[in-house]
Amino acid sequence: MVHDFQNDIDDVAAIEVVPSILQVMQATTGMGFVAVARVTEERWIACAVLDTIDFGLTPGGELSVQSTICDEIRDNRQLVAIDHVSESATWANHHTPLQYGFQSYISVPIILGDGSFFGTLCAIDPNPAQVDNPRVISTAKLFADLIARHLDARRQLVEAEQRLSAELETSHLRDQFIAILGHDIKNPVASIDAGARLLRKSVTDPQGKMILGLMEQSVKRVSNIVENVMDFARGLGGGMALRPEPTPVDAMLQDIVAEFAQLYPDRLIDTRFAVGNSLYVDRGRLGQLFANLLSNAIVHGGKDGAIRCGTGETDGMFELWVANCGVPIAPEVVSGIFMPFKRRGAQGEGLGLGLYIAAEIARAHGGTLAVVSDNEETRFTLRMPAIVSANEKAAE
Repeated sequence: MVHDFQNDIDDVAAIEVVPSILQVMQATTGMGFVAVARVTEERWIACAVLDTIDFGLTPGGELSVQSTICDEIRDNRQLVAIDHVSESATWANHHTPLQYGFQSYISVPIILGDGSFFGTLCAIDPNPAQVDNPRVISTAKLFADLIARHLDARRQLVEAEQRLSAELETSHLRDQFIAILGHDIKNPVASIDAGARLLRKSVTDPQGKMILGLMEQSVKRVSNIVENVMDFARGLGGGMALRPEPTPVDAMLQDIVAEFAQLYPDRLIDTRFAVGNSLYVDRGRLGQLFANLLSNAIVHGGKDGAIRCGTGETDGMFELWVANCGVPIAPEVVSGIFMPFKRRGAQGEGLGLGLYIAAEIARAHGGTLAVVSDNEETRFTLRMPAIVSANEKAAE
């Protein structure tokens, strides 16, 4: 992979304290050339420079890495500090000071948070200098660590921005996909539904009626899945929008029960609706919540028992409940039953979005959706503020 060294230069240039670090290093060491260098196995590149001795490098300038002491520092990650090259038994005949003509030198490795070697904070001068001492070394180490921390923070910020950009692009593609899904699936499903309704008028034999009933149930399930997926996607994009209007709640719920009774003629649905007022709610959303609860009860409830549902109004709160008999929901399932993609049992039908969408609709209305399940029954209960329409209030 080709490394983009310009990014490294830009990253260092973006650190506001680097010019001050170079000035303090120059003042502390008395050395004329100070630099932050990017050092790899193949290259030595100046990223930031303070040069008062005309060494000849500017940001982006490059030395042969094999000609530098930084090449050795990259391998052993040990600081090098030389007061006087000519008087040093270790460095007097080293090729680097001989080639570049310096007498004093200090170089500190810059180690990033992930343990990788970035480069060095280094300084040179043609004259001797007092740098091999605790004061200068501790200062240089502190500055190298500070540069490393800034580089880490900048790279994390860049990565976060890249992830955000990718997520925004994914979100845009998701919205496009959901829109296409809604169009390309809902239209043929609607055609099948219309065809089944027409056939019901002419089919008279029991087997034909049974097949049509199964077709209508399948159409209903597919329609619910598409609506739930679209609602889930819209919720990810910023929450569920409501369009409240005065709604005769009991009558609206009774219409939904009638529809389910036609789709599932072998299931008994016992209604106990007891709210006379028209409430200020999103008619479609509240109907969707109720339909999701009924569908859940039909799928998971005992086949021989009735499904019971009802409404009530107490202390300014509207209550809607749906109950069924059958095997109780396990406690570990109850704790996450309103989470998306959670299903009751390994063989659960659908995507596991119905109850999640129902809970979101309840939340959007300022209410809650709860479940209690035991050996006698499983009951889902919606509680939300009972906001009476203006016309109903005037009539009271």
